[in-house]
Amino acid sequence: MKTFALAAVVVAIVPWLLPQYIAFELAYAGAYAIAILGLVILTGRNGQISLGHGAFMAVGGYTVAIAATRGGWPPEAALLLAAVLCAFLGGIVGVVALRLSGAYLALATFALAVSVAPLLKRFKEVTGGSQGITLATAHAPGALAGVLASERWLYYETWLVAGVLFAASWFALQGRLGRALRALRDNEIAAVSFGINPVIYKTLAFAWSAAYAGIAGALIANATAYVSPDSYALQLSITLLIGAVLGGLGSMWGAIAGGVIVEFLPLWAQTINPAASSLIYGISLIVVMIAMPGGIAGGIQRVARTLSRPRGGSQPERT
Repeated sequence: MKTFALAAVVVAIVPWLLPQYIAFELAYAGAYAIAILGLVILTGRNGQISLGHGAFMAVGGYTVAIAATRGGWPPEAALLLAAVLCAFLGGIVGVVALRLSGAYLALATFALAVSVAPLLKRFKEVTGGSQGITLATAHAPGALAGVLASERWLYYETWLVAGVLFAASWFALQGRLGRALRALRDNEIAAVSFGINPVIYKTLAFAWSAAYAGIAGALIANATAYVSPDSYALQLSITLLIGAVLGGLGSMWGAIAGGVIVEFLPLWAQTINPAASSLIYGISLIVVMIAMPGGIAGGIQRVARTLSRPRGGSQPERT
């Protein structure tokens, strides 16, 4: 709890110490962290691979866009609708995934990521086709509008949602649910022998993870005030997986590191050399993986254990 309290204090003061545009970029990083947290739960804790979480982000983003522009829904209600819809779709994918594992599951979810953009363009009466949908610019509600600029409001909204989801995930994974997911990941046969139903828990993991991806997509759509099929191409799903691996699949805090990497590393690469930003980005990823094979969170934990280990000194004299 002390860690969560300290994190909350840091999140609260950060946007006042940085320029507004950095706070705006951190809002995106928080949304990506939520989606990556879903992958940490699904892949890191349950062992199921997904290359299609960008599709769930697309569903979340378009749900908010359609509900807000055509139904007049407030963003908060549309956010819940996106979570429920993505959880339902994730559960369906989870049922299909029960018969698949390893590379076969990766290919199946890969097909999901590839197909989402063409589908969004196909049903242009609903999705706006290639032109996408433009939303109203987000502003702080009521009296907060005079205190918080739009960028800082989006930052606080995103990280408040992220804080709730991270806390809920932490408490859930400490109990029977977390133990069941890890048992199925490590040895499914042994887990079944102890009464763990893989159909229930694997499907739940996919639905849980998809709901988080949908919430992330909804938050990004609200921040960008625009959605289009090209925003949810295959590259998005690959980027989420890269963020999860670099942040650390074995740690929830790795999702935050992954979100920051996904948002800021490409921007940093462009400032060094715009003509070779992809090359710099790729080299940076390789260096991080070589230096910290367990991800950034795993590397920090390893350093912390090394520093906390008592150093060997001279043996006390025997009397």
